[in-house]
Amino acid sequence: MFSNVCGIGLLGVEGCLVHVEADVQDGLPGFVMVGALAPEVREAQDRVRTALKNSGFRFPPKKVTVNLSPADVHKSGTGFDLPIAAAVLGAHGALDWEKLSDAVLIGELGLDGVVKPVRGVLPMVAEAQRRGKHVCYLPIENVREGRVIPGMRIVGIGHVRELIGMMSGPAGTGAERAGTRKEPSSGPPRVPRDCYDVDYQDVQGQGLVKRAAEVAAAGRHNLLLIGPAGAGKTMIAERIPTIMPSCTMEEMLEISKIYSICGLLPGEQPFMTRRPFRSPHHSATAQALIGGGRNPVPGEMSLASGGVLFLDELPEFSRNVIELLRQPLESHKIVLSRVSGRYEFPADFMLVAAANPCPCGHFPDRNRCRCSEEQIRRYLGKISKPILDRIDICTEVAPVEFGDLRGRKKAESSETIRGRVEQVRKIQRERFAGRGIRFNSQMTGEDIRIFCRLDRAEEDFFQEVYQRKGLSARAYAKILKVARTIADLDGAAQIGHAHLCEAIGYRSLEEKYWRPPGYISIQKQALAEVARRG
Repeated sequence: MFSNVCGIGLLGVEGCLVHVEADVQDGLPGFVMVGALAPEVREAQDRVRTALKNSGFRFPPKKVTVNLSPADVHKSGTGFDLPIAAAVLGAHGALDWEKLSDAVLIGELGLDGVVKPVRGVLPMVAEAQRRGKHVCYLPIENVREGRVIPGMRIVGIGHVRELIGMMSGPAGTGAERAGTRKEPSSGPPRVPRDCYDVDYQDVQGQGLVKRAAEVAAAGRHNLLLIGPAGAGKTMIAERIPTIMPSCTMEEMLEISKIYSICGLLPGEQPFMTRRPFRSPHHSATAQALIGGGRNPVPGEMSLASGGVLFLDELPEFSRNVIELLRQPLESHKIVLSRVSGRYEFPADFMLVAAANPCPCGHFPDRNRCRCSEEQIRRYLGKISKPILDRIDICTEVAPVEFGDLRGRKKAESSETIRGRVEQVRKIQRERFAGRGIRFNSQMTGEDIRIFCRLDRAEEDFFQEVYQRKGLSARAYAKILKVARTIADLDGAAQIGHAHLCEAIGYRSLEEKYWRPPGYISIQKQALAEVARRG
């Protein structure tokens, strides 16, 4: 006999509908599984066979063949156990598998037949809905997560025997008779209001740095904070999510899909309500940042999508790891090519990095800094020119004055700053409606020509700065994008001189720190030699 039920696999961060076919025929007894299977899927034959036996099912000795289709797609994960068991039961005539034609099954089986929870339920259920399925049978522990997707009927399964009970009556009935705990289908849970444990009211002084963070959050620009240890770089970075607009339901689902695959959804909430803030240690490997593994899973860059990726002590990261940021900062995605297939992960994050100006952290204060020019050059040299060009805003975090620490004046709250940021985000949504982008930082060359026009005086001024500083084409575009955001914060339709000067000032630290006093570039040495020879 033949049976066919549906399961769901994962390819990257997206679900993939898989048909689980089972056939039982006379012949040499055996259990064969085919269909480009990962080791944990191939091992399912032993789990399923033992689980069914311990659940009281006895089958005649026949040849059982199970195929997971499409056969050219790599299948991984333990969520195929339940659909394989259902297909085998259907092929033996113990289950009416035709009643599952409108359903998908997801779950891992224990050897006693208990259905165990799996990772990645959220993208799996979303794919089932997209493919026209209306019912999803899940482990009881995953039911709340599955119900995040509206319009799907989610049924919890605690034991493989319960599936038989559900199929014993008319289609779609039997769950209560089987004793399954079944919550009412009330759609997605209520979204709680954002509530953070940190606030910019806690940051005394540092007005210029908080202004830079506000500009960065408003236009979703990448930000580099550089200054001595203890000046408040980490404190300011940790509070950036508190001034970013609240997530929309669509953004929550996209973020939650990634966290579901990694098994990082909070236990009390079946989906993410806050923007992520990821801060990997500087000893993190390349694979930890971009993702990968035998069955590739997202890394820190993907987990930060929709939020902030904070790299503290940036020069302490391996240079190879830092250079991995190049492509994701431009394309906002990560593509991994493996023998088993091609995997694409999102990497749509806002980069915030912090760095000391030298190994001891006190440069350019030569009264305290004892680092040689070679040590400073080698330390900051880990941050290459291409990476600097991809950072829109670079600001200096100066030591906090004693008067600021002891001052009684209350600093501006995150809620107040977020109000201005949300207003600028609204301007950008209206500006870029129908253009496929949402933020000033995402503008293309054509968008810059349309929305970043300069008057003749500002054009001449910017040309002089461009030539004097030797800016790259990418730096030119970054300055105009930041200037557009600053103008939006002022409510100005046109980029003015003050907006342009502030944006240029956010790139002035490159000369100060990446060309320390006494360090003369090869180009300047060559020019000096030509002048000496007359």
